[in-house]
This record gives sequence, structure tokens and C-alpha cells, in this order.
Amino acid sequence: MHIEPGLVAGAKILLSYATAAGAATYTAKSCWASLRQSGAASLILRSVATTALVFTFFEILPHYPVGVSEVHFILGSTLFLIFGAAPAALGLALGLLIQGVFFAPFDLPQYGMNMTTLLVPLFAVQALAHRIIAPHTPYVDLKYRQALALSTAYQGGVVAWVAFWAVYGQGFGAENLTSIVTFGGAYMLVIIVEPLADLAVLAAAKALNGLRGSGIVTPRLYNAG
Repeated sequence: MHIEPGLVAGAKILLSYATAAGAATYTAKSCWASLRQSGAASLILRSVATTALVFTFFEILPHYPVGVSEVHFILGSTLFLIFGAAPAALGLALGLLIQGVFFAPFDLPQYGMNMTTLLVPLFAVQALAHRIIAPHTPYVDLKYRQALALSTAYQGGVVAWVAFWAVYGQGFGAENLTSIVTFGGAYMLVIIVEPLADLAVLAAAKALNGLRGSGIVTPRLYNAG
């Protein structure tokens, strides 16, 4: 996952530090809530799992450059539903950092933008889940329309942030806008796959009832809120 190098340059890149700091602060708040709910061991275990998965999504699953960025199967709503918001956020941030440090150092100047682009939509999914999923409904009992809404919110948020960075850095020129539309159109194809992935993973989790209370998944996966 990367915003193209040079898309936002000079003093403009300072904004990405501010947005990333905001995302990091909210992540810390979510981690504290998770610690109080499930304990440190569960948070660490789930965060290690999400970091490994995010790195796999970035480096192993198909990904290709389109327009102003790259199209990836990040599966942000899947991470949220299985592991919870805090581990998903830590996994996205750490997986992105590992990719940059060891495999794509040219991405590191854009780390603040990429981190913001991945984490803010995740927290939007968390807020949406509170609205569309009844408190008595475990995540394993989600319907397709709910999975679709969460996936659309996440992928749409990613596209919106990429578009923002592109316009912020390069303006409203015809070439830049064409690149944004091309990227957005390609990225929204992920919406076809992600809700099905969500439901498949949730069905597998429901079948593997032994994960209940294991600490490796979010308590909400099996239990009412």
C-alpha cells in the first residue's frame, strides 16, 4: 500500500504527520479499552496476528499500481470483525511500517499519509458497526448486507483519503483527476470480494467454536455486546 512518492511534497507533507498523530492517539485510546476488556496477553496475541496478516496482504496477495496508488486486498473490515478495532489498527500500522522498512523504503516518507488512509476508515467501520449491528448480535451471525456495508465503508474511506492526498498534493488538473478516478474505480472492485471474505471467515469462526474465549479473537465475535 502506498501513495505514490512525490504526490505530496515539501511543507505540505506536514499535514500527514498531524493526521497520523490523530490516528495514533485514537489507536492508543482503543488499545486502552481493549486492555481493560481482554487483558494484555489477548491484545498482544491479536496484534501479532493482524500484523502478520497485513504484511501478507501487502506483500503476498495480488497488488498492482493503478493511478495515484496501488490496489490491495487489505480486508480491513475482516480484521475488525475477527480481531477487534485496536488489534486491527495496530496490525495495519505495524504491517505497513515493516513493509516500508524492509521492502519499500521509498514509501517511508509517505508513512503518515498511508497510515491515516488505512486507520481512519477502520475507525469509521467501528462507528458504523455500532449503528447497524444490534447489541445482542455476535459478529458470527452477521448478514450479507451488514458485511457489505462495513466493507463499502472501509474501501470507500480508503479511496476518499487517497483522493484527498492526490488533490491536496497535485491540485485539480485533468491528469490528476483522471488518475484518481482510475484508482477509485479499480479499488472499489475489492467490494465484490471483501463481503464474501468476511462471511466466509465468520462462517469458519462459527464452525470453530473452540476459539470462543481463547483470547485470539475479539470477544464480540461470539458474544453479544
